[in-house]
Amino acid sequence: MKLKKFCYLLLGCVGLVLGAVGAVLPLMPAFPFLLLAAFGFAKSSRRLHNWFLSTRLYRDNLESFVQGRGMTRRTKVRIMVTVTLLMSIGFVLMHAVPVGRIVLGCIWVFHILYFLFGIKTLREEEKAPCPAGSGEGE
Repeated sequence: MKLKKFCYLLLGCVGLVLGAVGAVLPLMPAFPFLLLAAFGFAKSSRRLHNWFLSTRLYRDNLESFVQGRGMTRRTKVRIMVTVTLLMSIGFVLMHAVPVGRIVLGCIWVFHILYFLFGIKTLREEEKAPCPAGSGEGE
């Protein structure tokens, strides 16, 4: 049982590090790694999970999506550009595999359509509500 929690903790830490790097580097996506971190921390330790949910990294990149509200246009564009660039590399490398290119193209089209029409686009100010009494927006 402790080994299982340790593996989840390790998974959460790897996801956190890669997500933090992805939040800084434009070619690396932060979103899937932060989801991995949230999952790993939730399975390993309640205290770590609560800490992760309170970080700015989580709030800026994942919170609105997890709560079902959607994503900001900036976040959606960043994810779509990153995935497009990475899938383009695979597309170019599959020059001798036309079926692979077709599959990759279909996945790319689905991905773009999902982000455009399947996930609500939030305005920046909708992303994170101001804390009560902070003086902002009053």
